[in-house]
Amino acid sequence: MTVQDYEYTGETPLNREPPLEDLISSFITEKDGYDRNHGQASPTHSAHAATDDPSSSPIPTIDAHTHRVAVDGAVRTPLSLSLADLRSLPQHTVICALQCAGNRRHTMRTEQKEVHGLDWLDGAVMNCAWRGPRLRDVLLRAGIALPPHQQAGAHVAFACHQTPCQDAAWYGASIPLAVALRADADVLVALEMNNAPLPPNHGFPARIVAPGVAGARCVKWLDRVTLQPAESPSFYQQRDYKILPPHVDSVGAAARAWHTVPAIQDMPVNSVVGVPASGAKVERSQWNFRGCAYSGYGEAKGLEIV
Repeated sequence: MTVQDYEYTGETPLNREPPLEDLISSFITEKDGYDRNHGQASPTHSAHAATDDPSSSPIPTIDAHTHRVAVDGAVRTPLSLSLADLRSLPQHTVICALQCAGNRRHTMRTEQKEVHGLDWLDGAVMNCAWRGPRLRDVLLRAGIALPPHQQAGAHVAFACHQTPCQDAAWYGASIPLAVALRADADVLVALEMNNAPLPPNHGFPARIVAPGVAGARCVKWLDRVTLQPAESPSFYQQRDYKILPPHVDSVGAAARAWHTVPAIQDMPVNSVVGVPASGAKVERSQWNFRGCAYSGYGEAKGLEIV
């Protein structure tokens, strides 16, 4: 796939998706998956040019030899982990879909109701083989210092201070501690994607991958993991990636409503047909349909064409 094949929902910062037909051409999404970023960009930056030279974009350039991931908060032993430290933990490979919470917003906008946000088509999802230590093992190495009665509402917060964002000085998000500690949830501190180090635009050298959870919580360029009694205070956890009530129809109403609704965590069952393409005219005959289906947690158990 060439740079020109992408659909760009935003060039500064880099936000783009591959054509649906290319996305569904293989089970595993190779390096040409979607990009979702919140980082600031210089006025002269071109997302098209940045594809072949990540160093020319707002995507941070990080030295893998010196990078550290801090583990702090309500832990018995705060840690500062190098990539070698992370690789020394048991490594696990998880094949899962990573999806932007706003995927298919264009369909919502054109067929249901007007909504705010990037006008994603159907390609802001990617299915990859991710590899790294489980977040659970990282937390257990640090030791959990929260008493049992506080753990039910606790969160594990993730942060990236490597590049300033459009709406805040840093990017952060969190997931419930209960999800992070479930061995079958397979939440990873991912170091590899498709049997190679993470590409710069997908979080090199370390990122969170939480199967079934919105991509907004899977922080790239990870530099801090914090165990805390409540959600991340980040702008992107508190004032974005939430489903506001139907009566919210203005900026002022949204400001009053943000704290009343929970942050999006789980992604729903979804599917899309890519071949034949939407709106295509087909002759009455046999057709091989191609598309993709994803179910949040676990595998899609069945699919019907209606």
